[in-house]
Amino acid sequence: MKNLRRKTILNRNIMDVRHVLAEMKDFLLLWISQSLSGLGSAMTGYALVIWSYSQKGSALMSAMLMVCSYTPYVLFSIFAGALSDKWDKKKTMLVCDTAAALTTVITLILLQRNSLAVWHLYLLNAVNGLMNTIQQPASEVAVTQILPKKYYQKVGGMRYFASSLNQILTPLIATAILGLAGMKYVIAFDLITFVIAFLSLAFLIRIPKPEQETADDGETLLQSVRKGIGYLKKERGIFDLILFLAAINLVASIYEAAFPAMLLSRNGGSEKTLGLVNTVIAVSTFFGSILASVMKEPRSRVRVICNTLLFSMSFENFLLAFGTTPLIWCIGGFLGWVPIPLMSTNLDVIMRLHIPENMQGRVYSVRNSLQYFTIPLGFFLGGFLVDNVFEPVMAMQDEAGILVRMFGEGKGSGAAFLFFIIAFAGIGVCLYFRHDKHIWKLEKGSFHEDNPDRR
Repeated sequence: MKNLRRKTILNRNIMDVRHVLAEMKDFLLLWISQSLSGLGSAMTGYALVIWSYSQKGSALMSAMLMVCSYTPYVLFSIFAGALSDKWDKKKTMLVCDTAAALTTVITLILLQRNSLAVWHLYLLNAVNGLMNTIQQPASEVAVTQILPKKYYQKVGGMRYFASSLNQILTPLIATAILGLAGMKYVIAFDLITFVIAFLSLAFLIRIPKPEQETADDGETLLQSVRKGIGYLKKERGIFDLILFLAAINLVASIYEAAFPAMLLSRNGGSEKTLGLVNTVIAVSTFFGSILASVMKEPRSRVRVICNTLLFSMSFENFLLAFGTTPLIWCIGGFLGWVPIPLMSTNLDVIMRLHIPENMQGRVYSVRNSLQYFTIPLGFFLGGFLVDNVFEPVMAMQDEAGILVRMFGEGKGSGAAFLFFIIAFAGIGVCLYFRHDKHIWKLEKGSFHEDNPDRR
């Protein structure tokens, strides 16, 4: 009798799994193929940073590769979503992926002819950044269209899982291929993953068109942009949530600018230490993404967002400020990043639940411009503060002074002092927006609750 019951339960579980896989088939194909292509692109980007640094020996010139990639995203995101809402999502993604792949082919050709220069990469990265700017809102809306609402929580964790796994694998695989075969084979791997993703999207994945028109055919681009901005003016909860993340991004990018300066300069720090802490951070986001995928839906998503960011901003920055050994810095990195996938997953669910599908492209694009414009500002501010404020202040301190006792002495102590300051800045931002009544109203309902026909 017991064996029969166990067999019945097993069969039921198998049927449940089959049902879930059938409902998520299109998303899983899209997720796996795009994640694989993302790994190839990340490997090429990582290898090109190493190549550019070996050519000129300039950290600034290498960093400009990221600046060129990110600038189009900040400048043109507000228009990209309006275009995305007008265009077919699958065709938009295919065209953008193809254009990005062509830049990789051009890089390979220039490399084979021994004529590749750093300025070529700046231009090609700018084109890549523009394609990503257009593709990203189309991809976000496509996920909403192919995925039943009940899987939003798990999918947020799965997407962060893929991102963190790529973060771990990229330096390992890229370094191995570079050492064994050279740059050309890294780029070849990237192109192979592109072909797999392109063919999967073109022939295996069905992205249904929404019942409502995605955008008025007679609507101009500027009118579409105004609609996206107008939506946020009316939806103060979503707007204030975006401002919250913009403020967090400002603090986080100051952290990113100061992070290598401290770990490379401080006593006990080195390139190996920086690599070790970065690896721990990647592993922590990987672990956090697994938690986000398996955890039940929380009663309050807003509370999860506020509390995870508060935890991250406080513990990591304080441990980096006061820590003097790689072990403490690794613990700080782990505690700071393990809750981020939980935050990101719940933020993603709130956005999908509250923004109508026919407005998501436009709203996501406005969100990208508002939420991410603080990142380059934070990078500049962080570098300026370390070099021109905090390091000089620490250099003037007496050996017995309180600041020296707190943050140590020598190069890197100023960066540690800055981490202490931005810990309080991060806490202040979290506490301020935690009391924002408009954000808490997002708990009361969603767009899809008003549309019961939504899957």
